Amino acid sequence: MSEKDFIPSSYITLKEEGIVGYTSPSNIALVKYWGKRENQIPANPSISFTLTACMTKTSVEYKKKIRKDNEFSFDLFFEDQPKEEFKPKIKTFLKRIEKYLPFLKEYHLVIKTSNTFPHSSGIASSASGMSALALCFMEMERTFSAPITDDFFNNKISFISRLGSGSACRSIEGPLVQWGETSSVEGSSNLFGVKYPYKVHDIFNNFHDTILLVDKGEKQVSSTVGHELMHGHPFASQRFEQAHENLDKLRTILAEGNLNDFIGIVESEALTLHAMMMTSHPYFILMKPNTLSIINEIWKFRQTSNTHVCFTLDAGANVHVLYPENEKDIVFPFIKEKLISFCQNGQYICDRIGLGAKKL
Repeated sequence: MSEKDFIPSSYITLKEEGIVGYTSPSNIALVKYWGKRENQIPANPSISFTLTACMTKTSVEYKKKIRKDNEFSFDLFFEDQPKEEFKPKIKTFLKRIEKYLPFLKEYHLVIKTSNTFPHSSGIASSASGMSALALCFMEMERTFSAPITDDFFNNKISFISRLGSGSACRSIEGPLVQWGETSSVEGSSNLFGVKYPYKVHDIFNNFHDTILLVDKGEKQVSSTVGHELMHGHPFASQRFEQAHENLDKLRTILAEGNLNDFIGIVESEALTLHAMMMTSHPYFILMKPNTLSIINEIWKFRQTSNTHVCFTLDAGANVHVLYPENEKDIVFPFIKEKLISFCQNGQYICDRIGLGAKKL
């Protein structure tokens, strides 16, 4: 598919008013996307677990303008409060998607959104937020259009989401979503995420993700700035090649349920992401001392317990502790006894692998 396939030719009717709502989850990348080209095209492919508990709930109330103009008109409420500082990012998003959803300037929109987790703390709030908003807009279009297939609907949502936040395109479905062209995954695309099409061992369909909130504050550097730092990065080409190789290796690992090799790739990818930030110009260290303490505790426990607990990181200090369902009775007590003390105010989120967005 190309971008042109997502440009509608016409609408049957535009409703006078209405309201739509969706919840959309965050996701945690196993192979990381870091670096992008123009129009939110990824510099390398990625794959992620879709989550369940960490999600954004969004509703859009729409009403036709009395007087037509050529401006976007919207109010934005976050956690029931007006959020003016979010509006420039939403306006940029609307400008990017106008060609694909040309009805947007016909309406005044009231956008209400809330998260089940701290905003801007490294739990991919933009992924769940932008995908939830894109779902609402696409639900509007579906009511204005001739019937469309579920596959096209999901692909266009993912495509639209990507224009707001790259990783948002991986939040529509689950439990595993791959994004970015690669020979390892048939049907893969830079334009949208695809549900992972190959065999996945049952062990990976019930994974837990306990998210340790080491630092709930806003990140030192935004993901947007971080991605830009990959331009001219001295190790960029090697990193992009590594991502392709790791995706290729994961096909066998996921099919066979090889947890040891899964751990090797997931933890290496997490540390590589932070290594890219530490070796960029300017350079950043987003991990905190407690992040490193948690990682070392996980390594020690894994060796002594013979479990398959592992960690991954997003672009922040928080730690995602991953482990299979059949080891939760051993791993979760360890988390509570040894790791919670490293969290800010002892806060953590119990999450697990999910199946994607839901209509309200």
